[in-house]
Amino acid sequence: MTVAQPLVLLAAGGTGGHLFPAEALALRLRERGIRVALATDSRVETLSGGFPASEIVAIPSATPSGRSLVARGAAFLTLGRGFAAAVRAVRRLNPAVVVGFGGYPTVPPLLAAQMLKVPTLLHEQNAVMGRANGFLARGASVIATGFSEVRGVSAKVTARRVHTGNPVRPAVLAAAGTPYPPLTADGPLSLLAFGGSQGARVMSEVVPEAVSRLPAALRARLTVIQQARAEDLARAEGTYGQAGLAAFAVAPFFKDLPAKMAGAHLVVARAGASTVAELAVIGRPAILVPLPGSLDQDQAANAAVLEAAGAAFPLPQTAFTPERLAAELTTLFGAPERLTAAAAAARRAGLPDAAERLAALVVETAVTAATR
Repeated sequence: MTVAQPLVLLAAGGTGGHLFPAEALALRLRERGIRVALATDSRVETLSGGFPASEIVAIPSATPSGRSLVARGAAFLTLGRGFAAAVRAVRRLNPAVVVGFGGYPTVPPLLAAQMLKVPTLLHEQNAVMGRANGFLARGASVIATGFSEVRGVSAKVTARRVHTGNPVRPAVLAAAGTPYPPLTADGPLSLLAFGGSQGARVMSEVVPEAVSRLPAALRARLTVIQQARAEDLARAEGTYGQAGLAAFAVAPFFKDLPAKMAGAHLVVARAGASTVAELAVIGRPAILVPLPGSLDQDQAANAAVLEAAGAAFPLPQTAFTPERLAAELTTLFGAPERLTAAAAAARRAGLPDAAERLAALVVETAVTAATR
């Protein structure tokens, strides 16, 4: 008689920040002979690509935020439909454990699992617990954390907490093998700027103008690679062209972003959990501009962790102006030893084995539940 492989159901919001660590975990679980299914929202069709799962289940989801009572009510109705769909999916798949990576699309599957007495494990990527994970935490079996300290966990939560780190993609692990590019007094310099879906606009407004304000001798040594929205490409390229850069590339998306991180002397970016984890594993210094307006201020907390390690230079968006960024770039590029030390500090802060740590914890959680 053939014994079916155990199955783990992963639940993640359809953005890269949630899907990337879920993908890294899925690969490690498959290496252990464990089947993986993914529950997410409809955005996975454009973001998941070849996600390593035997099945992808789309669960209706919405975010109940905003001031409109009508919109919030509609969101809760959608979440209710998602819960009903998730109950059916969990019963059919019969997972050994359900792992949630945050975001409101994880609420229906995790709640369904908890109601059906399936063990659940939450992975909190940020240094501040998000609202969806916070809502689910009281029913969780285990909480895995991306940072050693996580704020915002209710005192009523009794789930065991384990620091695993944030899993990173294989491309990041491959890029981590690239040594930090050597810095010399008059040698080439490389700057990478990106901001993700919620940050590319401000990067396009500030970074090219800042570069154009750099001393001519510095600009002559500088190569810039920047992510920009399609509508901002022409303006950014025009500014770089007029600045007389040695080389530059501007595009809406880079498939090989980890490799481009590895080739950079300095990165300018948001401070999402995946970005911070990837910078640390690859070992690159960064000027981090946390996304403002978040109720949890999670990106500010993420950036503060790398700053305390000596690996990053946070800059609030209120201070993120062309003049201020130009001054920061001039200072940092003028101090090669400071950038080299920050790169080494970033690497020391990284956890390249986070996916394996998390996979081991998932297996332990499933085995513990099965033996009770």
